Amino acid sequence: MIYSYIGISVLWIFLFCYIIVASIDFGAGFFALHSKITGEEKKINHLIERYLSPVWEVTNVFFVFFFVGFIGFFPDSVKYLGTVLLVPGSIGTILISIRNSFYAFENYGQDTKLPWIFLYGLTGLLIPAALATALTISEGGYIKEVGNHVDLDWVQLLLSPFAWSVVFLAIISVLYISSGFLTFYANKAKDEPAYHLMRRWHIFWGPPMIIISLFVFLSLRVQNSDHFNNAVFNYWWMFVISFIFFLVAGALTIFKRNHGLAFIMVILQMLFAFFGYGMSKLPYLLHPFVKISSSHVNDEMGLALVIAFILGLLLLVPSLLLLLRLFVFDKDYVEGKK
Repeated sequence: MIYSYIGISVLWIFLFCYIIVASIDFGAGFFALHSKITGEEKKINHLIERYLSPVWEVTNVFFVFFFVGFIGFFPDSVKYLGTVLLVPGSIGTILISIRNSFYAFENYGQDTKLPWIFLYGLTGLLIPAALATALTISEGGYIKEVGNHVDLDWVQLLLSPFAWSVVFLAIISVLYISSGFLTFYANKAKDEPAYHLMRRWHIFWGPPMIIISLFVFLSLRVQNSDHFNNAVFNYWWMFVISFIFFLVAGALTIFKRNHGLAFIMVILQMLFAFFGYGMSKLPYLLHPFVKISSSHVNDEMGLALVIAFILGLLLLVPSLLLLLRLFVFDKDYVEGKK
């Protein structure tokens, strides 16, 4: 039992790291597209390119680790998720492939054309929307099981207020996180036009994110009352702390103070909200079919997987930090001198 909780905790950290790193990338696509359309690409595109060039290759490693680890540790989930997520997963894979094609043309092509920028920006919004579908389905109410046959109720999913609120929350959160980082990065690069543009975006996306978060909570009460009650009565303090970090990050950004600390506040805000959601969801991984206590592998395999997860985490996180230190946050590189 203890191995299953340790395993899901480490996997949740992998997923959180992916969300933060990928959100910066996904949101950057939207801002690049918007600046291209409005004729402001000279203000921001060079800043985005300096960040993406050394980072984009390692972004998906965290998600692959989470996906493989989750299937390996909780094999019973394959029966359900392997079937119902076939279409959303395929769409996500296609979108990621299109996005990777943009990186290739950006790095090796002579010029970046508007159609590629359009696909880059569009996939940056559609990928998190597709991935958010998995969390939506895991709340229950969308899967029909008849005998050994498992099917996804597409009508129920597409007409669900909860499903759409989660999609919009995923998209807005991506833009909020990305604009927060790019505000800090532009300030560090002493790039005034990009700084003022991204600061306005970051301030703009904050209130809508809180509003849609409240709507997700209200719709969760209808979709999965057990999860809602557990979150409200047992883990409310985590969401309160998350909101406090949001206020601090917003105040620092509005008053133009310490944007590095402001982005740390954004990370902590997302950390408490994300783990509050995950902890309040337990013991169900897929409501009501898969529980954490009944679907994990045996203890010997569980111990081996936990060790592998922890070693992977200890390898990937320092590697990412080293990459950021050597390239992204290098003084000459960030100012465009390299």
